[in-house]
Amino acid sequence: MDLKRLIRDVPDFPQPGILFRDITPLLGAAEGLRAVLDGMASMARDLSPGCIVGIESRGFIFGAPLADRLGLPFVPVRKPGKLPAARMSVEYSLEYGESRLDIHEDAMSPGTRALIVDDLLATGGTALAAAKLVELIGGVVAGLIFAIELEALAGRPRLASYTVRSLVAYA
Repeated sequence: MDLKRLIRDVPDFPQPGILFRDITPLLGAAEGLRAVLDGMASMARDLSPGCIVGIESRGFIFGAPLADRLGLPFVPVRKPGKLPAARMSVEYSLEYGESRLDIHEDAMSPGTRALIVDDLLATGGTALAAAKLVELIGGVVAGLIFAIELEALAGRPRLASYTVRSLVAYA
């Protein structure tokens, strides 16, 4: 299936000069969402994950149903102030700002192979922060899977020490 036909380009969002790849049309097409989940499940199996880690918020859209399909636990990585129990935090840079991600300290047992899932790989800052969080609590990053990769923003080289896979790439 040609997933690119279900991804809308929105210029100058969230600020001038940014070309936003909008997945809402893809989510609105049952066959598109199914194709993404099928593709992610296929890419995930040989990585032998013990859990799926979804990055807030669009990583939840793909990560939770992927965890269900693979019969694995789902671990949310959240934005600041959203987790109620003891947590670890990492600050990181975005394409257009700074942020922080949190994970519960007890989100997985030490040595658990965690597959990190998100909608988009751009500069890799968010994904790298999620990988650091997994490692801080004793997990092992099995790999990272994205629905979309923006190759020109060079996120993959930034994640060179991990296995990175994507379904759709834009040069």
